[in-house]
Amino acid sequence: MAWFFYMLKLEQTVLVFCNFMTNYNAMRKIIIPLILIVALASCHFDKNITTKAKTSDAPKVSDTVRIANDSLEYEVVIIDAGFNSWLYGNARPRGFYSESFLENRNQIYVTEWNNRVLQPQRYNPNLYEMQINYDRNIHYGYEVNYLIYNYMIYFQIVNKQQLGGFAPRP
Repeated sequence: MAWFFYMLKLEQTVLVFCNFMTNYNAMRKIIIPLILIVALASCHFDKNITTKAKTSDAPKVSDTVRIANDSLEYEVVIIDAGFNSWLYGNARPRGFYSESFLENRNQIYVTEWNNRVLQPQRYNPNLYEMQINYDRNIHYGYEVNYLIYNYMIYFQIVNKQQLGGFAPRP
């Protein structure tokens, strides 16, 4: 009788274990997401981090360069991600090129740019979207010519283009 009781008890244990395993798979589908939800809900973020970031005194660098001269009533806006960092990291310093050099190169680059805008079937229209109104007879000043020249160099290097008859160099 003891042996039969032992067999019966062993059989019940096996049945209980099998029931536990089938229930374990079902429980696993419920418990694991529940544990993840509880873990995420219990995370505590420092609320001062956002206020510190908002009140930071660090200078903000924008990817938009705006060049304006109110006396001549013109404005140049360059919106290109990465241009500012490229300008500060790779371009020659202000004063390296003469203003006449910059004006001559800008005239060549802008003329070629405008030709490419007018030929969307030949050149990528996503690169050359609009014409640049650059008049050689207007004195834009050194800063405007410097930034336009460097943008043209940046554009050629980044997009693997060549405007004019010479390779771009920063």
